[in-house]
Amino acid sequence: MKPIWIVDDDQSIRFVLEKALARENLPTRSFTNPREVLAALAEADEGDGPQVLVSDIRMPGGSGLDLLDQVKQRLPGLPVIIMTAYSDLDSAVSALQGGAFEYLPKPFDLTKAVELIRRAIGESQREEVADEGLDTVPEMLGQAPAMQDVFRAIGRLSQSNVTVLITGESGSGKELVARALHKHSLRAKGPFVAINTAAIPKDLLESELFGHERGAFTGAQTMRRGRFEQAEGGTLFLDEIGDMPFDLQTRLLRVLSDGHFYRVGGHSAVKTQVRVIAATHQHLEQRVKEGAFREDLFHRLNVIRLRLPALRERREDVPLLTRFFLQQSARQLGVEPKRISDAALQQLAAFDFPGNVRQLENICHWLTVMAPAQVIELKDLPPEVVEAGPLEAALLPPAEAQVQSRAESAPVQVAGAAASPVAQAVLPKPAAGGAEWEQGLQAEALALLAEGRPDIWDILTRRFETGLIQSALAVTRGRRIEAAQKLGIGRNTITRKIQELGLD
Repeated sequence: MKPIWIVDDDQSIRFVLEKALARENLPTRSFTNPREVLAALAEADEGDGPQVLVSDIRMPGGSGLDLLDQVKQRLPGLPVIIMTAYSDLDSAVSALQGGAFEYLPKPFDLTKAVELIRRAIGESQREEVADEGLDTVPEMLGQAPAMQDVFRAIGRLSQSNVTVLITGESGSGKELVARALHKHSLRAKGPFVAINTAAIPKDLLESELFGHERGAFTGAQTMRRGRFEQAEGGTLFLDEIGDMPFDLQTRLLRVLSDGHFYRVGGHSAVKTQVRVIAATHQHLEQRVKEGAFREDLFHRLNVIRLRLPALRERREDVPLLTRFFLQQSARQLGVEPKRISDAALQQLAAFDFPGNVRQLENICHWLTVMAPAQVIELKDLPPEVVEAGPLEAALLPPAEAQVQSRAESAPVQVAGAAASPVAQAVLPKPAAGGAEWEQGLQAEALALLAEGRPDIWDILTRRFETGLIQSALAVTRGRRIEAAQKLGIGRNTITRKIQELGLD
């Protein structure tokens, strides 16, 4: 573990913090002035610097605020805690505006100081993980299995010009998927043109799509190219296709069938070479049954269907997305990115997000403006998020959820039938103080034994290890090293297991 660097000209302060952190098995390194810190940073190799910097604000030979500024230039993700005996407004504001993790007035409670340093350590580890993720996945973010399926589908479709239908709730990121499909396709050098068919009045939509000739209608003083012509050689994204007027669906079907269309008021066919990607939040099969959507157009669009999961279906992505949007909002507003506490992250993950990723983005923008401190706490979240219920089963690992569901079912089913008295007698009662999942595990073993499966050990061991690792990663917010420590296994072991179990 990297050490905590302590900078203070007062020897007693350094001594007290060193001893308190040593009792917590946290390594330290002490300095008496900012010059020593900057010299040590210059000599340190990559990865050998501090995990957290705790600095006094007024010292002979330099200011803690000047040190904060210089350290942030070199290590922007390093949490810095500023201490001072001068508890004035200017010092606090200057420290937080300069990017300090927290402001600690002297004299301080030693227990609270250690707790604050531990929070900063957690932030330091999260920043390392977040930085890696943001560097490698700049266009779309997601570690959940459902999003990994989407990424794999984009990869498979990268060399194809086939029509794609993207389905998913509003705000789930359908246009981002469409842009990614275009960016990684053979048409990447061509234009990407998007149009929301539900946002344009019916009378204007035809002209928007196909263009019009001069004099085609009142106000058409010049010829205008439509979106199909604008997207020539590239991709046309038709968002909310389920809301397209019925008569325009016929014209769209004709274009998709033979690649020709007529401008409004035109008499010459225009040929187009465009890949069409459509998206909708509606159930198109139901729209077809209701007579609101052409069945032949549905089949023409539904060559490859790509379903985008709602945010509540991939709650494990909420922390990663939250930090990304907080950084994005800070860049847009020209301010220092805010950090968020574990409790606030957990509450965000418990929220169902009816507006999906777009709603989370808006919340992060609101927090960047409205949260009073540099670290966002639970009380700073919007009322609708704070009032949401506890997380409970939302983050329950799949393996554990399966075992729990079996444990709650009665009678025990073996090979598709109710367990016989003999089977029930074989199934032992949980030991005193034991958990229900043990009985569920035994029921699962009996079911597999009745089927005569030869690989029962591998099946149940795999589920058990998957549940353990997913639970630990949920608690540590994806930090593998910390998860390994909590499970009592080595770093290399958890990395190997994640790869073997397909959890990466």
